[in-house]
Amino acid sequence: MSKGIELFDLTGKRVLITGSSQGIGLTLARGLGEAGATIVINGRDEDKLAKASKGLKDHGVKVEALAFDATDHSAVAKAVDHAESNFGAIDVLINNAGMQHRTPLHEFDPVIFNQMLQTNIATVFNVGQAVAKHMIKRNAGKIINIASVQTALARPGIAPYTCTKGAVANLTKGMATDWAPFGMQVNAIAPGYFDTPLNAALVQDNDFSAWLEKRTPAGRWGQLDELIGAGIFLSSDASSFINGHTLFVDGGITACL
Repeated sequence: MSKGIELFDLTGKRVLITGSSQGIGLTLARGLGEAGATIVINGRDEDKLAKASKGLKDHGVKVEALAFDATDHSAVAKAVDHAESNFGAIDVLINNAGMQHRTPLHEFDPVIFNQMLQTNIATVFNVGQAVAKHMIKRNAGKIINIASVQTALARPGIAPYTCTKGAVANLTKGMATDWAPFGMQVNAIAPGYFDTPLNAALVQDNDFSAWLEKRTPAGRWGQLDELIGAGIFLSSDASSFINGHTLFVDGGITACL
């Protein structure tokens, strides 16, 4: 094996992925697990976690399940401390938990707005801080926050979501600024339009899909497996001098008018 390939090897690494019982989180769990990592999946629904764990094990992935509510700061700290003591050191954290809600801004329910702030932003802080406290002691660790194409763009009806994903990118910069001196790398992946549960309504909208295919230089929806390479890269030694960066995986949609 050449040194170049070895840089991407995740053997022996333990990766915690929040919101990983489905969608992007579950796909990254499988992909990074197949690259050699032990995966700690997370969610609030223990039945979903059990099903996801079985599916990952069927793919030969070493997996552990850790149920906690990422919006609950004290519960997160307790769960992360438990994982560090009973599973082993968390080498990589992927903050993937998130939600979407589509309504015109002038009609947007403030209760849902606050829920979105907690789910899309506070979880990044809560889990990031809890894990970083252990990484800082080891002078090593990687955090990957899942942003969005809406980190850079906006569409009608999703202004609060756009707000939260812009915050994720800036929080990523702040985390990198504070924690890089402790040997950590903190970056973000910003997916474009992928066929996920959050986008189910858009996928089923033929008019929207036709518009998206014309708007995206690649001419199509992204496939979830196309996020795995970015996840492996930012989780591995290959990205050892990359910090505070948001990597857009979007078929070129943010590159053109």
